[in-house]
Amino acid sequence: MAQHDRDVHSLDEKRLRMAEEGLHSSPAAPVPARAGLANPAPLGLLCFGMTTVMLMFIDAGWSEDPAIIAVMCYACFYGGFGQMVAGVFELIKGNTFAGTAFFSYGAFWMAFFTNNVLTRNAAAAVASMPGATPAFFGSSHFHVGATLIYCLWGLFTFCFFVPTLRKNGCLMTIFGSLTITFFLLAGAQWSKRVTTAAGYVGLFCGASAIYTAFAEIWHENLGILAPGLRPVRCI
Repeated sequence: MAQHDRDVHSLDEKRLRMAEEGLHSSPAAPVPARAGLANPAPLGLLCFGMTTVMLMFIDAGWSEDPAIIAVMCYACFYGGFGQMVAGVFELIKGNTFAGTAFFSYGAFWMAFFTNNVLTRNAAAAVASMPGATPAFFGSSHFHVGATLIYCLWGLFTFCFFVPTLRKNGCLMTIFGSLTITFFLLAGAQWSKRVTTAAGYVGLFCGASAIYTAFAEIWHENLGILAPGLRPVRCI
């Protein structure tokens, strides 16, 4: 057991030393994987990034609105369930930051899926009953509720952004752009132009997450330290 602990500690020191030496400037051997659990971060980042990009295709006006049905399916299984699985494994590894983030945003996507299903079912029910008043679909008050919810998620994400100032540029970019996206989505409840702006910022955020996922995979398998992965200490 003591020998295993020394091996794990030695491997962590090697990873840190390789990062600090800037391996992107010269060829290097792949970083050996730690015995036991694999790194779940690339999975969580890809689940988040891919689903975010799919949704922002619609908000940015690149795709037709009915494509939301396909996005909802990915939001449930990939963005939601997949991210939550990654979060659980991060928590098992003892990574509080990544575990909390992945599980929370996975739950966000599951809630997004459920909200869309309930809203569309309510709309269909109202359409089949002439003269009926929708319980929560189409009400002007829901715009206020949605605005407050997105603002809350924006504040939530900003609180995650702060610790990234001592992590790396990739995570700073993801959480910084996601914070802006949530606040823009809050404003999008009142303006179509803001919706488009949220779509483009969200596209950048999702693409950043996808880049970070593959950067970590390349680092682990090829020994390449891609731009943005170098540890930083801004505060």
